[in-house]
Amino acid sequence: MSERLSGETAIVTGSSQGIGKGIAERFAAEGANVVVNSRSADRAEAVAEEIEEAGGTAIGVEADVTDEDEMAALVETTVEEFGRLDVMVNNAGVTTLGPAEEFDVEAWREVVDVDLVGTFIGCRAAGRRMIEQDGEGAILNVSSLMGGRGLQLRSPYCASKAGVNNLTRTLAVEWAEHDVYVNALAPGFIWTEITDQTQSSGGYTDDDIRDRTPLGRFGSVEEMAECALFLVGRNNFVTGEVLYADGGWQAYGWGSGDQ
Repeated sequence: MSERLSGETAIVTGSSQGIGKGIAERFAAEGANVVVNSRSADRAEAVAEEIEEAGGTAIGVEADVTDEDEMAALVETTVEEFGRLDVMVNNAGVTTLGPAEEFDVEAWREVVDVDLVGTFIGCRAAGRRMIEQDGEGAILNVSSLMGGRGLQLRSPYCASKAGVNNLTRTLAVEWAEHDVYVNALAPGFIWTEITDQTQSSGGYTDDDIRDRTPLGRFGSVEEMAECALFLVGRNNFVTGEVLYADGGWQAYGWGSGDQ
């Protein structure tokens, strides 16, 4: 198999687990130098070690996506280690559930700060570097099905991901002249190690998701990594797009009210 990211360097935020980890592992398998990021240095380094043991090239770097200085340092560390930055995946995110009329404002702001403001900080840090190195680069923001749909108990998350979608479009327009591509990946319900936790707090079952999803199943981390690989390719004339990888959820006109 050809290595589609051979010689390129990619940062993946929030990549110590779940979709972010899957993207980091796939990018490394495709020849990229990968910077694994987490708020925990130990967790980031553990995933980087796994990638190295599998034959890839990776380092782990601690950084909080809501901290401008730490994100700037993350980019600088990347460039010092590998010479340049080609791909930035803004994947780190959080969610908190609750009825809107009872939602604590500080808890609401925390979700927006990580999911939307943190995405902007990551985009800006990467965009500045890509422009400085004479352009060329790809930024991928991990959004969500919920950025295009309203689901109960998720007001800050839905609002944040909708903001990520339009931020993506705006930056794609602004940075097109520098050959910096900006796209978003909006997963539907994907099976990860924390799926059971989010189901119990969200009040839905496996059958609820399967019944509402035309493909009749959860998506996989591997499928999301495949989508991410396409969106950072820069050989497809695609920028400013939000790709919904949701098993047909967005297209389905019935049955969404109970989930």
